[in-house]
Amino acid sequence: MPRLAWAGTGHIHTPAFAKQSIEKGFTSAGVWDPDSVRAAKYASELGCTSQSVEALAADSKVDGYVICSETVHHLDLVSQLAPTGKPLFIEKPMGFNGAQSGAILELLQKHGNIFQTGYMMRGDAKHLELKKRVDEGFFGSVTRVRASCCHSGALGGWFDTDYRWMADRSQAGVGAFGDLGTHVLDQLMWMFGDIVSVTATMSNGTARYEGCEEIGEALLIFKSGVIGTLAAAWDDVADPIRLQVAGTKGHATVGVDLLLAGTDGKFEKVDVGENVTAGFSAFLEFLEGKTVELVKPEEAVKRDKVMDAIYRAAESRVWVDV
Repeated sequence: MPRLAWAGTGHIHTPAFAKQSIEKGFTSAGVWDPDSVRAAKYASELGCTSQSVEALAADSKVDGYVICSETVHHLDLVSQLAPTGKPLFIEKPMGFNGAQSGAILELLQKHGNIFQTGYMMRGDAKHLELKKRVDEGFFGSVTRVRASCCHSGALGGWFDTDYRWMADRSQAGVGAFGDLGTHVLDQLMWMFGDIVSVTATMSNGTARYEGCEEIGEALLIFKSGVIGTLAAAWDDVADPIRLQVAGTKGHATVGVDLLLAGTDGKFEKVDVGENVTAGFSAFLEFLEGKTVELVKPEEAVKRDKVMDAIYRAAESRVWVDV
């Protein structure tokens, strides 16, 4: 079975990723983390030892690297691991900011690394069907789209202890809006193309985490002319409708189900196919030799640069061109 090496284990998704790799029978070559206690914990769980990044990079038997560190370390870790030429999973966001994401892209291109990140929503059958309808012109001229990605992380204190760094902009680069909003930003750009201008507003919400926004909303102008809005928050008890699409010939909403309406405006539930592998699962399947669709690193950089512009717009209360 393929052999992984773990460069950073601080992200809130690491426990699930470690469990997935173990259940699939993957072995682990070693774990590095800036927190030695955390490194030892995951090394024990994964049946390997704590090692330096240099040692992990020098191990010729490693098939792929998993970077789940604090985002501030991403560029340094990629600079050490990319020269191996091995596949890299880099948990989103790709870089601490748009400039660092661009530098990471250059390293990946230079060394020919296969890349994947955690945009798992692409694999949802409802989203795949919706994208198909968009591409086929079901909605006519799309006039507006709305997307949200919200949960109760701040209300539940998810970032109080082990994952406190994720609510620290100096370590994560972003707060709630960048953490969650990047998922649906990816969906919107995957379906509707590049974004040319943005504005936004953000708030500290419950103010549980000093200096870190917990809620926000952005207004997006796509190159195609589509107007979009994007909401993200750690302060919501529910997020019942994740996507809305409106056009000159039809409408759609995505929640538990995909609902479509034509020109008569009458919504009907659509039967969709099976989910497909995405995010970290797709990375594992790629290493197993299966055919999967991965996120292009150029796509990840574009998302990070749009997110940068959104934060600048919110801070200055202006429109910012991307």
